[in-house]
Amino acid sequence: MTDRFETLAVHAGAAPDPETGAVVPPIQMSTTFKQDGVGGLRGGFEYGRSGNPTRKALEEAICVLENGAHGLAYASGLAATQNILYLLEPGDRLLMSDDVYGGTWRLADKVWRRYGIETDTIDLRDLDAVATTLSSAKPPRMVWIETPSNPLLKVIDISAVARLAAVAGAITVVDNTFATPYLQRPLELGADLVLHSATKYLGGHSDVIGGLVVTRSDELAERLRFHQNAAGAVPSPFDCFLVMRGLRTLAVRMERACANALVLALWLSERPGVAAVHYPGLPDHPAAELVERQMRLPGAMLSFEMSGGEEAARRFAAATRLFTLAESLGAVESLIELPAPMTHASVAESALAVSPSLVRLSVGIENAGDLQSDLEAAFRSAGS
Repeated sequence: MTDRFETLAVHAGAAPDPETGAVVPPIQMSTTFKQDGVGGLRGGFEYGRSGNPTRKALEEAICVLENGAHGLAYASGLAATQNILYLLEPGDRLLMSDDVYGGTWRLADKVWRRYGIETDTIDLRDLDAVATTLSSAKPPRMVWIETPSNPLLKVIDISAVARLAAVAGAITVVDNTFATPYLQRPLELGADLVLHSATKYLGGHSDVIGGLVVTRSDELAERLRFHQNAAGAVPSPFDCFLVMRGLRTLAVRMERACANALVLALWLSERPGVAAVHYPGLPDHPAAELVERQMRLPGAMLSFEMSGGEEAARRFAAATRLFTLAESLGAVESLIELPAPMTHASVAESALAVSPSLVRLSVGIENAGDLQSDLEAAFRSAGS
């Protein structure tokens, strides 16, 4: 088969059903599977929590798209995050980006800390600081990267950080939710594990919750699969089917959404009332060269800060019509939110706190002119 992403996305894990010829593989809802004698498993399936044909198809598909060796599916992105954190032992140290999804920080700081895991955050763009931290008396056991980050769209050099982490014996994890495997493939850049909230771009239609992890390491995969089965936070077959459906259109959706995001970012960067725009595709972005080297396109997420402060941001977010005020991201429809009181409320009292005037846009696949007109009307309504 071709190695071109667009073709792989349509066909990976989605071969026609050999019994009926159905072009769309059937959803296997059974919770248990007949054994041909004790331990005589047909196709390796025994119980739905341990494995399911529909889930297996999804795991194979994301493995192909990330160019990995092992794929694992979970009930949510945070279930996948938790499964990765099971790799740590009490007393281990976790090093995390200083700009991450609030739920990731909440899980590490509010839950895992109780079990003896110490979490520190630094700006992972500062490679000298990364090297110093990794060579400390108690080096981190795991380095957690988001790039582009949520919600400030910081871009981190995956290859450089992964090399430093490998020398220190640390596992490198990359949350690839914002970029998707269409825009960047962290395993090819040296990462050990790639994480996705499949709820976002991979599902793509705001109708399914899921998480995915991919690795090339047999040893890590074995440990992850043990915890996947033991903890049991696995997706339903129907959820796996919905993510598989989303994967088939990922490339075309990302092309359109990224093009729209660039149009809006350029327009916002010139508009009065906007103090700063955070988007990796802007020509003057400090990581422009890295974006060009590491990503196919700069992505469809952007954020900006309102000159009028928090109240102006609240009025603006409430005034859009095409941009729906809602949490989450990565769907065909455009969404708007204020990270500080919404997705990042859990980091309000930490070093990861974000400005209350920050507005985050998940740019969808609508007409770019209509989206710009919607934002312009919201600016007027907000008095900006």
